[in-house]
Amino acid sequence: MDGTIATVNGDVYVDLDVIAKYAGSAATECFGVVGMAAVSMKDGLSKLLRKDSLNHGVKVRVNENRITIDLHIIVSYGVSIMAVCSNLYENVKYRVEDFSGLNVEKLNIHVDGVRVID
Repeated sequence: MDGTIATVNGDVYVDLDVIAKYAGSAATECFGVVGMAAVSMKDGLSKLLRKDSLNHGVKVRVNENRITIDLHIIVSYGVSIMAVCSNLYENVKYRVEDFSGLNVEKLNIHVDGVRVID
């Protein structure tokens, strides 16, 4: 299902991949987030994704103009996970709502790994 925004001039349909890529981009800009994670269902491993595949660590669902987002992230070693998640929640929620015009009902953050940065 796509995100639909009703306007006076007609409806605007936003593909969920567009919202996912935007949310992934906003997430990687937050302090303490190393990148998005792809979870392999086959062996349960998570791996760090390249910048061009930001939407693979994001799942977006839309229900009656309300968005639910699942983010799978990898955090930097030595930072507070709660501080990173709080900052991530506020930043991604604000930017996606501002970008799409839809309300973010839920933002579920899955910390799938920790990475040491040189």
